[in-house]
Amino acid sequence: MTFRPGPPLPTPPSQVGNAAAAAPLTDGEWHRLHPLTPLLRGGIFLIVVLGYVLNSLRDQLVEFFIPGGGPSDDGDPVRYVYEHGAVGWVLLGIAVLLVVLIGLFYLSWRMHEFRVTGEIVEVRSGVLFRNHRKARLDRIQGINISRPIVPRLFGTAKLEIAQAGNDANVQLAYLGSKPAEDLRRRILVLASGAKDDEQQGPGRRSNGVLQDRLDEVFSPELDPSAVQATRVVKVHPGRLIASMLLSTTTVFLVVLVVAIVVSIAVTGEYGILFALFPTVIGAGGYYVRKFSRSLQYTIAETRDGIRIGFGLVSTSNETLPPGRIHAVSVAQPLLWRPFGWWDIRINRATNAGNGQSTNQQASSIVLPVGRAEDVREVLDIILPGLVGTAVAGPRASQDELREGSAEAVNVVDDSLTTSGDRGGFVHSPRRGAWLRPLSFRRNGYRFVQGAVLLRLGAVWRSLVIVPLPRVQSVKVEQGPLERALRLASVHVHTVQGPVSARLGAMDAHDAQQLWSETAHRAVEAAAVDTSHRWREREARLAPATDRPDTQGVAPSAVPSTSTPQPAWRGHAGPPGWDGVPAPGAAR
Repeated sequence: MTFRPGPPLPTPPSQVGNAAAAAPLTDGEWHRLHPLTPLLRGGIFLIVVLGYVLNSLRDQLVEFFIPGGGPSDDGDPVRYVYEHGAVGWVLLGIAVLLVVLIGLFYLSWRMHEFRVTGEIVEVRSGVLFRNHRKARLDRIQGINISRPIVPRLFGTAKLEIAQAGNDANVQLAYLGSKPAEDLRRRILVLASGAKDDEQQGPGRRSNGVLQDRLDEVFSPELDPSAVQATRVVKVHPGRLIASMLLSTTTVFLVVLVVAIVVSIAVTGEYGILFALFPTVIGAGGYYVRKFSRSLQYTIAETRDGIRIGFGLVSTSNETLPPGRIHAVSVAQPLLWRPFGWWDIRINRATNAGNGQSTNQQASSIVLPVGRAEDVREVLDIILPGLVGTAVAGPRASQDELREGSAEAVNVVDDSLTTSGDRGGFVHSPRRGAWLRPLSFRRNGYRFVQGAVLLRLGAVWRSLVIVPLPRVQSVKVEQGPLERALRLASVHVHTVQGPVSARLGAMDAHDAQQLWSETAHRAVEAAAVDTSHRWREREARLAPATDRPDTQGVAPSAVPSTSTPQPAWRGHAGPPGWDGVPAPGAAR
């Protein structure tokens, strides 16, 4: 069976303009990666071989410059070859090996191809074992560009397209740094549903190969003018270091060191110190990696979504298109409370698997640490694409989407430290203290247009925002103890991730109300959601102005008398569960 894909899917002729430099790469034809790709992917093997050869030549080099100054090693393979007159054969073998390696690298490069059409991005690779991956443009969860230190010196970068599913990402490693940026912009234009895009300005002038490499290595990770960013939030390095020192990991390490010291003082066995060395080395490496990866952390708002960038030596930046975030968590560990610091994490429908992702950090962390004002700015960037459409309608402009999400941002900003019914939250009853002795008054929920908010925790505070269009399902649970206390738990299901939208110890009636309202509102919000083609609304704004105003009204804005009611409302359920749908009822 011949491994040849079918004919390329046609590229829409209207998708031109922005990222015009990358247009030849999105013509539906097969293209190859950067010529240095085999060396960058398999260069570690050559470095190991070169290191072995240099180590073997060490004694000969010392003796050549300092006669009699180097130690003589009878087992030296280089000396053995020289003394037995086999230098010519060895050089011939090395030459043959190099020719074979170059041939294999060239064949690997020739067989590694990619193409971008109006529907998909696909990559095929492999010589003996062929691999073929496809990524649909309307299912792209994010596009990441990473620049490890060695490829960065050669002016190359790795482009990774995140897809929903386990180990579903598609990688283009490696492309030139500028072509990678242009190709990402072009793919986002194709995926956004935009009819056209403004022309790019004149490209950056070249100052020579060496100067261009130096400018690229020492340039800032984010150039707001280059990515057309309208808002940028940066993480303060000093605050980042302090947050790492006040993390749960640091507390665990301190407790471990104290336990080892106490054990030595009690038993007098200093051999226990050997158990401390691996811990110190591992912890040091962990903090160095985390700090170097988190430097220059920026969150920027662009017309094609959220851009998250970080890194000092090796940099990485990813653009998350609107609507790809399924849940948002604003959390505050106990040790951060005196300083008023928070972090923001998200759930996304992607999981690289097998450790292949170069962007695991940006996959879940949007704001590593920041004050309340930083949280508000980041939410102002995130939420318009998540809840704005459900409020302002599918034809709304970006400004109208931002206005539509303002309520959710205000509620989150005002509810980070509140408890009880302040802010309109429905919280756990007093009998919930049996299950949540510290957090029963803070434990609660409320709705805003386009989202449901869950307020959790008294020691480790958190506020979870679940956009209603992203709700997968809702589950109500009641165990024996909860049943005796007339309590229940509600779990709003989203894609798997670090954010858990689960609320426990709620009054049974309130839990059922949360379940029914979430299901009802999620259907309404999904009906007007256009985030999968986030710039189609721009093309429809002009013709929409000639239509009645009711065309742009979201179903959630329609008076309640005309809102269709679910078929299951009004059915009686089991005892103690008023309004729960009867078995077999439509949901």
